[in-house]
Amino acid sequence: MPVQVSYPGVYIEEIPSGVRTITGVATSITAFLGQTPQGPTDRAGTVFNFSDYVRQYGDLDVKYPMGFAVRDFFLNGGSHAVIARLYKASTAAGTKASAILKVGEATKLELTAKSPGTWGNALLGRVDHEVDDEVATDLGVQPGDLFNLQVRLGPTGPLETFVNLTVKDTARRVDRVLAAESALVVIDPATTLPTGVPEPTPAPDPKTDKPVWEDTTTKRVADADKGHDGDDLDKAAYSGNRETRKGKYLLEDIDLFNLVCVFGPKEATLKDKDVYDDILQYCIERRAFLLVDPPEDWHHDALVSNPATELAKVVSGKAARNAAVFYPRLLQANPLRNNSIEEFAGSGALAGVLARTDAERGVWKAAAGIDASLNGLVGLADNLTDLENGALNQQGINVLRSFPVHGRVSWGARTLRGADRIADEYKYIPVRRTALFLEESLYRGLQWVVFEPNDEPLWAQIRLNVGAFMQSLFRQGAFQGKTPAEAYSVKCDKETTSQDDINKGIVNVVVGFAPLRPAEFVIVKLQQIAGQLAV
Repeated sequence: MPVQVSYPGVYIEEIPSGVRTITGVATSITAFLGQTPQGPTDRAGTVFNFSDYVRQYGDLDVKYPMGFAVRDFFLNGGSHAVIARLYKASTAAGTKASAILKVGEATKLELTAKSPGTWGNALLGRVDHEVDDEVATDLGVQPGDLFNLQVRLGPTGPLETFVNLTVKDTARRVDRVLAAESALVVIDPATTLPTGVPEPTPAPDPKTDKPVWEDTTTKRVADADKGHDGDDLDKAAYSGNRETRKGKYLLEDIDLFNLVCVFGPKEATLKDKDVYDDILQYCIERRAFLLVDPPEDWHHDALVSNPATELAKVVSGKAARNAAVFYPRLLQANPLRNNSIEEFAGSGALAGVLARTDAERGVWKAAAGIDASLNGLVGLADNLTDLENGALNQQGINVLRSFPVHGRVSWGARTLRGADRIADEYKYIPVRRTALFLEESLYRGLQWVVFEPNDEPLWAQIRLNVGAFMQSLFRQGAFQGKTPAEAYSVKCDKETTSQDDINKGIVNVVVGFAPLRPAEFVIVKLQQIAGQLAV
């Protein structure tokens, strides 16, 4: 604010520069939607490596292709993934979503597995009364009101120990402690706590010579209380509900994601075009890019001879500029089946290659070519010739190829609007992803403009800040052109914002950029020179 002058002299006033730095957003946070063996179904979780995924969502399982895709994502250069576990409760009578472990003898305490699935059927529990009398005094209860609880996932799995618990209304009430500290079990809010503490678990018979967690005295999940993995997902399970945060809307609480991979029913690739179309619309809303796995029945013969029919199985229309498909599927060793060679979906591995390329070169560089190698493969499910590759490339189908020395690589960079006959302006993946990157970065970086006085000083500040952001990208090689004027433009003045716009509270900013398109076709022209001819 202006300095208030009162005496003759020199006054110092600090004036804001008007520069509000716009920072580019992340470009390769990948969201995975599908079924997993375990993990929360009411929210999406973030993982930064495959160990994080295993701890929260379970290890590799042949029934759940998402686990292999997440493994491939991190193996190929990914570093930040979001997991949305979709779950459809079984309609079979008498089935439970989550397993229930009952500890105690006459007085039983019901412990519910923290998430649905058969994983909870392996829960084990033991109770003892070796409590601390001093803790009982501090809590204002009797020592007989306290107990200790141990919960383990299988005889050799993770072990959780909770001491000095009670069913009384104190800070150590069992349901509160488990909700805050346990990764395995909770007390269902609909369950009434017993009035007394559960009886201690009998000590193992020393004559049996069995480890304590294998002894028959340890409490196990009864057959009637076992959990269920749920039914195969249908369209409604993917579509979900925005208000209740179900289906794809589990991602509503995630601030930012850039790539999306979707997985089908257990042990299968998603084939429902309607599901892909629905999720693609949400990707457009969130400025994300969808990686589509090719149907399992695709083969290069049918693709080359009748591409229109085969492409009808995946997304189409103008929205398809936010999606891409890579063919063929990957051949990998399955560690769960004695390392037998099997086919796997490639979207996770391709998302990792995109993430690696973004980190090394930038989102404007196509994640294709001899540097776009695929790790963790033993081969490809189909090997194509150059001519077959060319036929598919012209239809917007990206091909994975195997070359001597370079190994298996991504050899295409087109969106599903990349067919030559469509001539879409977002024919190439890096061009589309660069546009999405700019949109998201400017959307977040211009939030300060809201409610500012809509006149020339504001417009000048917008031009300054957006121009500085675009200039930094130009210097990194994000745009084509030798000079900034050739590479980008930022316009915000009376020509973009009329008086009628000002009256309506609108300010219009027009940002243009000259995208870098990949050198998809390299033509080398050779000519003989008849040397030493007189001129």
